[in-house]
Amino acid sequence: MKLTFLGAAGEVTGSMLLVETDGGSILVDCGMFQGRRAEARERNRTLPQAAIAADAVILTHAHIDHAGSLPVLVRSGFAGSIHTTPATRDLCALMLRDVAYLQVADAEYLNRRHADDPTWEPITPIYDEEDVVVALRHLVGQPYQRSFEPVPGVTATLIEAGHILGSAQVVLDIRERGGRHRLLVSGDLGRAGLPIIRDPAPPPPDVDTLVMESTYGGRRHGPVAAMAGELSALLAEARDRRGKVIVPSFALGRTQELLHVLHGLEHAGHPARMPIFIDSPLAIDVTSVFRLHAECFDAETRRLLEHDDPFAVRGLTMTRTREASMAIRDVEGSALIIAASGMCEGGRVLHHLRNLVEDPSTTIVVVGFMAQHTLGRRLVERRPQVKIWGLDRDLRARVVVLDGFSAHADTDDLEAYARRAAARATFLVHGEPEGQRALAEALSTGGLAVHIPARGETVER
Repeated sequence: MKLTFLGAAGEVTGSMLLVETDGGSILVDCGMFQGRRAEARERNRTLPQAAIAADAVILTHAHIDHAGSLPVLVRSGFAGSIHTTPATRDLCALMLRDVAYLQVADAEYLNRRHADDPTWEPITPIYDEEDVVVALRHLVGQPYQRSFEPVPGVTATLIEAGHILGSAQVVLDIRERGGRHRLLVSGDLGRAGLPIIRDPAPPPPDVDTLVMESTYGGRRHGPVAAMAGELSALLAEARDRRGKVIVPSFALGRTQELLHVLHGLEHAGHPARMPIFIDSPLAIDVTSVFRLHAECFDAETRRLLEHDDPFAVRGLTMTRTREASMAIRDVEGSALIIAASGMCEGGRVLHHLRNLVEDPSTTIVVVGFMAQHTLGRRLVERRPQVKIWGLDRDLRARVVVLDGFSAHADTDDLEAYARRAAARATFLVHGEPEGQRALAEALSTGGLAVHIPARGETVER
């Protein structure tokens, strides 16, 4: 067996792992790289030939940094099946169409804005909706805990990852040369106690090789139980200042968690007491998909569904049209605006940031990981100026990070998971170098053999 780390090696986005066996090759995830615009366009437009030539794909979940390049893969010649959970299959139908739409809209906007600049090179979308439609025909739903054979000699099983709806760890039992090798790919791991979805399943026994995410290596989250109170206190402060609260939020996962927490606060006697906007057509549609997949929910949420809607909140407005989105800026006093995208690299949140980032009464609430070289990371770093659509804006708004909302395992969770897996070799992917080094050191001290691969590196097991 050979592993080639085609993406998310020494970086957080663009997950792509090639597994080559005697029976064929499997690509685990095919994600978009997010970072500097020019580099991202180049890497996402042209995928490695080894990925295109794979016999099958297994997809861990529907986030764009894991699934966003599937239309490019299929358009480039991939002809096999893309295996994933039924919930992820349904979510991909929404997520990939949204990416295609945003690429077309952003290209039109930027090309129109720079039409009089003779040095401007027109931008073309990496893929469009027709590419998405073709790619979706390759998706095959595979329930949790039900084994299937993606290529001859390999048995695959998807188990709960607890990260977002439908997320999975991938267990590959590889039979070759008279022996058996068990490869475990963690995907993105969640945290115990997160609302709505089930906790991550423990790693299976007898793991030979572990490929594990390391997004929060070296860092610890605040407790899940504290996040409702932190959000309630922040909203109370915003009401006192009559300021707007902007939450750049992933349409998938984080938005639904926020709605669930706001619902809980309301029923506990602590409502937001301000208009709430979900300004993302994608988040609205994703919430509908959540309601279709209660099999992914934890027991508490399933019980709640028997008599209540966990995503219903008083004062909530869901804005689909551009006109309704633009009208939010005319709302007087405080308001909570939850808008995509999560890393502030596109979507409607940019409009709200452009309008409010220079207003000291505004609070920007960060509830997820912000990759390097994104606008979201520059906000977290509280840069004096941030660039929005090519123009510098003074950052006068308050920036608050609520990491209790993170859907990623932190360093304690990752260490416990890797030690329980007790693999003969552990490879850390999907993380930034500093955090990976801290996590590798902690695991090595505990006696595990740990390696941090470089992008493009191949290892034999």
